[in-house]
Amino acid sequence: MRTILLATAALAALASAQAAPVTYSVDPSHAAVFYAVSHFGTSTNRGRFNVKSGTIEIDRAARTGKVDITIDTAHVDSGVPALDEHLESKDFFDSAAYPTGRFVADKIGFDGDKVSTVSGQLTLRGKTQPVTLMAERYNCYTSPVFKREVCGGDFKTTVKRSLWGIDWGLNYGFPDDVPLVIQIEAIQQS
Repeated sequence: MRTILLATAALAALASAQAAPVTYSVDPSHAAVFYAVSHFGTSTNRGRFNVKSGTIEIDRAARTGKVDITIDTAHVDSGVPALDEHLESKDFFDSAAYPTGRFVADKIGFDGDKVSTVSGQLTLRGKTQPVTLMAERYNCYTSPVFKREVCGGDFKTTVKRSLWGIDWGLNYGFPDDVPLVIQIEAIQQS
């Protein structure tokens, strides 16, 4: 009888440990925001912003979580230095006044045990708007380097840039809708 009670207590402890939220720290070497904008309907201008820092909390049992990510908008990388300077100017991101953006979410959707959507608020240029990210892929693995679980994926959305006051070029025919792909990997902390 004592063995059964101990086994039951051990299983209960294991279940409550598994139900606890797990905190992950974003790995900046595997995190960036990529954009793509049509250039007069011919080619596509692409670029990226690095993710400076962030934390992600996932509770798989409760199917909940939180995200808080800081994006480095002071350094745009389009591959064209003159374009980068223009994107960092007041015409676009006004990087001198707003060197970072932030995405904060507390609504995470699951498909089975995998994250499928993340809904939150994106702040750029001091303005905050709702954004929902769709997971194109999501996976967790044990890192051979960190010896801890790493979770992440590619998340997609399309934003209307004018909602953040980024409207330069709309009168030239540049699109307002901008597709984004957010690449994130985060390392388990707790």
